[in-house]
Amino acid sequence: MKILMVNKFLYRNGGSETYMLSLGEELTRLGHQVEYFGMEHEGRCVSNSADAYTEDMDFHNSGAIKKLKLSLKTIYSKEAREKIRLVLDSFEPDVVHLNNFNYQLTPSIIPEIRKWEKDNKRKVKIIYTAHDYQLVCPNHMFFNNDDICEKCIDGGFINCTKGRCVHSSLLKSIIGTIEASYWNKNKVYEQIDTVICCSEFMKSRLDTNPIFKNKTVVMHNFAEHTEVQSTEKEDYILYFGRLSREKGIYTLLDCTDINLVVAGTGPLEEYVKSDKSIKYVGFKTGEELISLISKAKATVYPSIWYENCPFSVMESIMYGTPVVASNIGGIPELIDDGKTGILVEPRNSEQLSEAIKKICEDSNLASAMSKACLDYKFDTVEEYSEKLLSIYCN
Repeated sequence: MKILMVNKFLYRNGGSETYMLSLGEELTRLGHQVEYFGMEHEGRCVSNSADAYTEDMDFHNSGAIKKLKLSLKTIYSKEAREKIRLVLDSFEPDVVHLNNFNYQLTPSIIPEIRKWEKDNKRKVKIIYTAHDYQLVCPNHMFFNNDDICEKCIDGGFINCTKGRCVHSSLLKSIIGTIEASYWNKNKVYEQIDTVICCSEFMKSRLDTNPIFKNKTVVMHNFAEHTEVQSTEKEDYILYFGRLSREKGIYTLLDCTDINLVVAGTGPLEEYVKSDKSIKYVGFKTGEELISLISKAKATVYPSIWYENCPFSVMESIMYGTPVVASNIGGIPELIDDGKTGILVEPRNSEQLSEAIKKICEDSNLASAMSKACLDYKFDTVEEYSEKLLSIYCN
C-alpha cells in the first residue's frame, strides 16, 4: 500500500510530528511505501519522490507586508495545491493521511486530492488525525481569556473575532474566522473519509458539527514502550511540561506543603523560578526526564483546558508513577481514578493539595498505585498501526 503522510512540519517539532514520523517508520517496517508532504525546512528529515514541498512560512521573522501576504495565504494556498499535485502524480498513493495542515498548507489540498482521484479514475482514501480542535474552534483549544470557550460551537465562528481568540490579535482572529467559515461553508471537510480522534472527549466536540458526526473514530495515542522496572521512590512530586496558564501552573503553585519539582519551559518560566518553595530544574529530556518521572512519588497535571490525550500522563503511568490530574478533556480516559492516579476538579488547589498529600502520606496506597501503573498498558505503535491499517483498507 502507498501512503502519503501530510503535515505542515516534516521534522520533530511536536506531538503531531512525533506521531506521524513514528507511524511512518512502523508502516515502512511492515512493507508499505510511505512518502511525506509539507513545508520545506532546514530540519526536514523525510521526503517525497517529487521533491515538492511548500515554502516555509515564517511569521516571526517577516516584515509587515510579507506578514499580510502570509496571512492571506493561510486561508487558501495555490502553492500547496500545485505542490501536492506533483506528489500525487509521482507517488500515486492509495491513502493520504492528513495531520496538522490548517494555516500553513490549508484545506485547499483536499479538493486537489479529490480532483486528482477523478482525473486518474482511482480511489484515494483521505484520513485525518485530529491533534486538536481546529476544525470546530479557530484557535484550536476551546480556551480564551484564561477560561474554557465554546462560543464558536454555539454561535458561529464570528465569535473568534469578537473574542480576539487567536493569540489575542484582532487581525489573526479575523483570519481565523474567515478560514473556518470559508472551508465549512464550502463543505470541504465532507471530502474526508475518516477522522481519527485521540479521545472520546475530542470525538464529542467534533461531532457537534454534523459533517463529522458519522466520520469520527476514537483511537487513543500509542506510547513508545520500553522495559520498565519498579524504581525506589524519592520524596518529591513532579510537574513536567509546558509552563503556561492553560496547564494550570497558577493552581499548582497555590498548593501548600508539598515538595514540588518542576521541569519544563514556557511563558511562565520566570514566575515559576520566583517561587522559592519549589525546585525548578529546567527543561529535561531523555534519561534525565525518565529518571525524574520514575523516582517521583507522583506527577501532577493540573490543566484547566480541554487536554486531548496528553503523552505526559501516559508517560508517567508507563514509568510506574501515579498522576494527580484535572478531571477535564481527555485526561480521565487515561487514568483509572484511585488506582493509577487521582482526578481532581480543575482550578481547585485545595483539592489538588489533598490528593497529593494522600499519596505522599499513605505508603501502602502509593505502592499499590505504582504497581497498578506498571501493570497498565497503552497501545504500542505496532498495535496502533494494525488498527490504522484496518481503517485504511475499510
